[in-house]
Amino acid sequence: MPGASRAWKSDGNIAADTAASTVKAMIKDRPHRLDLIYFDAPLFFVTFCTRNRKRIRSLDRAKSVLEDYARRAIAKFNVAVGRYVIMPDHIHLFVRGDERFQLSPWVGGLKRAISAALGTQQLWQPGFFDHIMRSDESYSEKWNYVRDNPVGAGLVENAEAWLYQGEVILIDRA
Repeated sequence: MPGASRAWKSDGNIAADTAASTVKAMIKDRPHRLDLIYFDAPLFFVTFCTRNRKRIRSLDRAKSVLEDYARRAIAKFNVAVGRYVIMPDHIHLFVRGDERFQLSPWVGGLKRAISAALGTQQLWQPGFFDHIMRSDESYSEKWNYVRDNPVGAGLVENAEAWLYQGEVILIDRA
């Protein structure tokens, strides 16, 4: 499939891993994340939300921290953050890393950085939602949804008016 990231289980023992995964997957409300090896660096669409829909105290500060974190990620870890939208109680972003990139610790670090900058403990819900973009069309559909979030929430009349969005670096859409 063109544009799709190819992956396989790292040790190849799917039956044994499935049984072990079942036990680990029993953690309430958290889907099990398989350990995968990617041949092509995937582009992730990530969403993470505040705990109990608590409002982010300063969207300006959250935007500044997200952009600083993203710039350091490019320089130090070859991780690129593309487009993003910060809503009052959640954040959407697109991110891509090299073969060493681990999404969970990276998102956890971003959440901690924003929380520390805002002086707020336990701001975020545990975990996050992620989806691998498999094509330009999929990326475009997700971006249109994300870009229009502030309009749908009644925060602005048009997407361009929302100040808490941007693109840190242009990343390949496929």
